[in-house]
Amino acid sequence: MKSTVETLSPTRVRLAIEVPFVELEPSLKKAYRDIAQQINVPGFRRGKVPAVVIDQRLGRGTVLNEAVQNAIPENFLAAVREHDVKTLGRPEVEITEFSDGDTLKFTAEVDVRPQITVPDLSTVEVTVDELQIDDSEVDTQVSNLRERFATLKTVERPAREGDYVQIDLAATVDGEAVPGGSATNISHEVGSKQLLPGLDEVLVGLSAGESKTFVTQLVGGEFAGRDADVSVTVRTVKEKELPALDDEFAQLASEFDTLEELRDDVRERITRSKRLEQIYAARDKALEQLVAAAEVPAPEGVVRDEVKHRKQAMVDQLERIGTSLEEYLSTEGKTEEQIDAELTEAATQGVKIQLLLDTVADAEEVQVTDDEFGHEIVHRARHAAMPAQQYYDQLVRAGTAVAVYGDVRRGKALALIMERIKITDSAGNPVSLEEIRKATGGNDQES
Repeated sequence: MKSTVETLSPTRVRLAIEVPFVELEPSLKKAYRDIAQQINVPGFRRGKVPAVVIDQRLGRGTVLNEAVQNAIPENFLAAVREHDVKTLGRPEVEITEFSDGDTLKFTAEVDVRPQITVPDLSTVEVTVDELQIDDSEVDTQVSNLRERFATLKTVERPAREGDYVQIDLAATVDGEAVPGGSATNISHEVGSKQLLPGLDEVLVGLSAGESKTFVTQLVGGEFAGRDADVSVTVRTVKEKELPALDDEFAQLASEFDTLEELRDDVRERITRSKRLEQIYAARDKALEQLVAAAEVPAPEGVVRDEVKHRKQAMVDQLERIGTSLEEYLSTEGKTEEQIDAELTEAATQGVKIQLLLDTVADAEEVQVTDDEFGHEIVHRARHAAMPAQQYYDQLVRAGTAVAVYGDVRRGKALALIMERIKITDSAGNPVSLEEIRKATGGNDQES
């Protein structure tokens, strides 16, 4: 085999590869064996069909094509090793010359890792918001907790916004009942906008036993897009009763004996959360600064594949919640081209960050231990609700275990970056990762 490499751009090369026909003999023999296992020929056992018979039945061209398809990946990888090409993604292969008995010539264009010069990390400075906590933030958290312990009390008055009502609904279009358009004894919070458009407006002022009809546009079913007359009948009206904010409430809602202790705990939780927000903000700013300073290019093929992957993931998620991409676009008031542009922008930045972190990991000789890799597998398996070994076996079958290894390695490179950069808040105070680790119990995952 002979090969040459041509640089097309900082992120793409073209390999030109020539394979003498004699070197195709192993692939040719394998092609005959594989085809012999797949066809039935009277008078011959499966797998024992002679080559001459296969040529007569299927044609020599079929066998040659099979052999070439087997030989191309093997010779491509050999050329990649020969020229020490750091490939990214899948190659685009074009056979430029081949006939029976002659040399196979083909080209393979593939994205490659660009040469990146990372700035001295100690010179990188980022500024994050100063950690400030207002009493109003504590009040909001305590109020949310108070809402969870609210009780509902039946009242003999018209419904107001914020009340809870039990209602019956019945929808018709041109006097015809809408299939699935009736429901009884539904619990609904007035003003929550959780049910039909227009419902909350007519509920305000209705008392138990009263009915009213309103017009709304249906969004699903055979009458989708049509105006429907909806009759709503109120069964009961209930108002929320909140517990008093006192020590008794603190004992009911937490492990603390006093309201003051509960508020102190809430303040501490908010502090921990804001410290983590500082780190996330510093991470994002540092990566953005480093990517820009290093002028990291994004391989087009890798970005294209990442966009395709992200878009499919979006479609799958929408299907899981019972909707479609078309319905989502309609709701958001966007076109598919706009979504593609957003995905491309996000994917481009994501690919650049990966390349930057890989470069840092190489320069710092970052290694991943078996324990670190195993911990990540266990973590992901738990998230996927699968046994760890089953999850790992699935990764191996799919050939994606190496991607998990790469993610762990990049995470360690990111942690190294965060240790070396300078972080200050808007008031000029240094932000210490070590102090944040202590304050959050070590839960400052930068990745």
